[in-house]
Amino acid sequence: MLKGLDPVLGPDLLGTLRAMGHGDDIAIVDTNFPAAAMGRPVIRLDGLPATRVLDAVLSVLPLDDFTPEAAWRMEVVGDAGAEMPIFDEFRRVIVAREGASFRLASLERFAFYERVRKAFAVVVSGETRLYGNILLKKGVVRPD
Repeated sequence: MLKGLDPVLGPDLLGTLRAMGHGDDIAIVDTNFPAAAMGRPVIRLDGLPATRVLDAVLSVLPLDDFTPEAAWRMEVVGDAGAEMPIFDEFRRVIVAREGASFRLASLERFAFYERVRKAFAVVVSGETRLYGNILLKKGVVRPD
C-alpha cells in the first residue's frame, strides 16, 4: 500500500498507466466486453464498477487536452443517440477529475472495438451494466 494512491491502482494497473505515453489509449470495459479477443494486455479488476475504476485511473492519469476528444463511450447498438444511465456517471467522474472542458464522445460499436485493438491496454471491470465501456487518451502532466 502506498500513501495518496487509490487502492484500486494495484501494481499491474499502476505500472501500465506509468508506462503509457502521451496519446496512448486505455480502455475500461464491462464484464461483457470481449477483452481477450482484442489482442492487447488485459488487467482484470473483477468486482469493481467501471465508474469506480475510471475514478481511480483519472486520479493519476491526465486526459489529452491537445485533441478535441479524449474520452469515448460505446454507442448503443441500433440507437446511437440513446443515453444509458452509466454515461452520465462517466461524465460526472470526468468533470470531477479533469474539469468541464472534457466531454464524453461516442463511437459506434465496431469503431470502438477497432480503437480498443490499438489501445495500450484493456482494464476489465466487474461492471454488469450494459455499455459500461470507456476509452481514455492519456495527456501530459504539466509543470506547476
